[in-house]
Amino acid sequence: MTQELLASETVLELWKDSIWDRLLDSLDERSVIPIVGPDLLQVEIDGTTTLLDQYIARRLAQMYRLPVDNLPADRALNYVVYELTPRRDHYAICEDIFQIMKEASFRPSKSLRQLAEITDFNLFVSTTFDSLLEKAINEVRFGNAPGTMSIAYSKRVDDLPSSKDRLAKPTVYYLMGKLSASGAYVISDEDLLEQVCDLQSPARRPERLFDELKKNHLLMLGVDYSDWLVRIFLRTAKGGRLSASATQGIFEILADSKTRQDPGLVSFLVHFSSHTRVFRTGGAVEFVDELWNRWRERHPQSKPLEEEMRHRDMPRNAIFISYMREDLAAVLELKAGLEAAGLPVWFDRQSLKPGDNFNPQIEQYISRSCSCFVAVISRNTERRDEGFFRREWNMALERDRGIHFARKFIVPVVVDDTAEPSIVPPRFSQLNYTWLPGGKVTPPFVRELKEILSGS
Repeated sequence: MTQELLASETVLELWKDSIWDRLLDSLDERSVIPIVGPDLLQVEIDGTTTLLDQYIARRLAQMYRLPVDNLPADRALNYVVYELTPRRDHYAICEDIFQIMKEASFRPSKSLRQLAEITDFNLFVSTTFDSLLEKAINEVRFGNAPGTMSIAYSKRVDDLPSSKDRLAKPTVYYLMGKLSASGAYVISDEDLLEQVCDLQSPARRPERLFDELKKNHLLMLGVDYSDWLVRIFLRTAKGGRLSASATQGIFEILADSKTRQDPGLVSFLVHFSSHTRVFRTGGAVEFVDELWNRWRERHPQSKPLEEEMRHRDMPRNAIFISYMREDLAAVLELKAGLEAAGLPVWFDRQSLKPGDNFNPQIEQYISRSCSCFVAVISRNTERRDEGFFRREWNMALERDRGIHFARKFIVPVVVDDTAEPSIVPPRFSQLNYTWLPGGKVTPPFVRELKEILSGS
C-alpha cells in the first residue's frame, strides 16, 4: 500500500462520529484552542464574497497601478508586496494597508461568528493581522461592545497575563502581529520567516502562550501554510518531537484548502504525528460549520448569548449545582423544582456571562459564596475520571474541611439509575446520596436543603 493511500485512509477517520465526539468532549472541558487563518476571512464587496487577503492585495495593486487581473488565488497580498518591495519598504507598505483597512468596514464572516458562539473557546490564536475575529467575538458575546482582550506579538514580547483557565476575558492572541500604524505585523513570506525564527528563540518566546498550545488540543482552521511550515509550526507549538506527543493524548486537527491536497505532508503526519487529523471533505469553512452544528446539537438548551449575559452574579445564600453538560436536562429539571420551592440556585450555563473569568469566579462562588454545593452524579460522571466538574468537587471538598462536622455543605445527588457511584471522592460516601431520577425534586430533599441554607 502506498504512503499516499495509507494517508488518505487514515485522515478520513475525522468523519467518524467518535472523532467528533472526542472533539466535543474536549470542548466541554475547555481544552481546545482554535488557531485561525486567512481562509476564514471572507468579506462582502458589492454583493460578492472574497477573501480579505485578495481584497487588500487588489486595493494595494490599484494604488500603485499594478495589474490586478493576474493576481494569484493563493497569498495574493504576498505577491503584491514582492512586486512593490523594490520601491516601497515594509513599513511604507504597512502604512498603506493600515489606511486601506481604516476605509473598509467589514462584518465578520459567518464562520468567525460561529466560532465566537462556541463559548467553550476562551483563547483564540490569530495568524492574520486584521481584527475581524476579535470583532466577531465582541458582536456575538458582548452586543458589539468591546469585551475581548487582544494581545499582539511584536518587537516587545507580550505574553498571556495568566494561564488559559484564568483569563479574565475571551482573548485573541495575534501571533503574527496586529494591524497598526507601526507596521509590526506580517504581510509577506519574508516577514513570516522572520517571525517563525523569532519564536524559536527563548528570549522571544511568549512562554505562557506556548505552554497552553503544548498542553491543549489545537484546531488549525484555514491557516493554509505550506508543507514544511506546517511541520515547523506544529513542532514549535508542541515544544518537542511530534511523534512523542501522541502518548500524551493531545490531538491537532488541520482544516484548510491546502493540507488535504498535499500527499507528502499528509503522509508525514500519518507516520510521525499520528495524533494529527486532516479534514478531507472540505476546507475551514465547512469544518467550522459542521463543528458549530454538532456543538449546538449537544447543547440545544443554550440560549442566544445576548440573553445569557443577564443575571451574572450568583444570588446570595445560593445553592451551587456542579454537573456535566451531558446531564444538563436533569439539571434544568432540578433547578426548576428547587426554584419553585423558593430556593436560590446557580449553575454556570445559567448565570456565567460569556467571556467572564470562568475558573476564578467559580472558585470564589464555591470557596466563599455559596451556602450549599450539590454535586450531580450520573453514568456520565462515572465514565469520566477527569473534567472541570471534578475540579469543582475538589474546591468544595477543600472548603468542607474547614466547616464544622455538624453542618452539611456538600450534597451528592444521583440523577439516573446509577446504583452505587464508585468514581467519586470518599467523602461523598460519608455524606449519603440522594437519588432524584431525571432531576425531579422531592419534598424531603427540599426540606433538607432549606435546613442547610437556614443554618449557613
